[in-house]
Amino acid sequence: MRVIIAEDSVLLRSGMVKLLKDEGIEIVAEVGDAQALLVAVAEHDVDLCLVDIRMPPTFSEEGMHAAIRIRAQYPHVAVLLLSQHVVGTYAAELLGGGATRVGYLLKDRIADIDEFLVTLRRIADGGAAIDPEVVSQLLSRNTDTALDRLSPRESEVLGAMAEGLNNAGIAARLFVTERAVEKHIRAIFTKLDLVQDDHDHRRVLAVLQYLRANAAGG
Repeated sequence: MRVIIAEDSVLLRSGMVKLLKDEGIEIVAEVGDAQALLVAVAEHDVDLCLVDIRMPPTFSEEGMHAAIRIRAQYPHVAVLLLSQHVVGTYAAELLGGGATRVGYLLKDRIADIDEFLVTLRRIADGGAAIDPEVVSQLLSRNTDTALDRLSPRESEVLGAMAEGLNNAGIAARLFVTERAVEKHIRAIFTKLDLVQDDHDHRRVLAVLQYLRANAAGG
């Protein structure tokens, strides 16, 4: 896996570089601002960008905006955003091309290095990972009436889907059977008026629907 690290904190950036190199991951570039990130992506053959949301010059959402551009211009490049807070306004736009090859984790909640590395590889391989706290905050801001039709359990299932969990992972988290998970997902599709289509496509649409609703509301 070939990775670009975009982080303005030199100490944190060097720590991530060492961690990933120790795992045999190739670091093709390490940069400290969003513009340098975009230049690096254009210049290198890269699999994944590890991006801090707040970077120079204004330390607002430069990393998020750069991630959105990368997703639009280089859909084969995975992006994992790291943040200290939830930026719901841009979450839907980030996932607009489909909930694949994208992740959004809160820095303070990364406590297990092995789990972090597994997440990194899952995103690079085409998966998704959204921090449960991000999902929770987005759901709490929801203003979409279609989403109000979901039961508490269905909302939990949808949140887990947004984090990138498959049916087996959702079943394990909620201590239910995979058959029960499938039943909840069918109910979610019905209540969100997602017509018969490819199952994975409807799964992405369900996630995008609540993210877009929360972006509009917050």
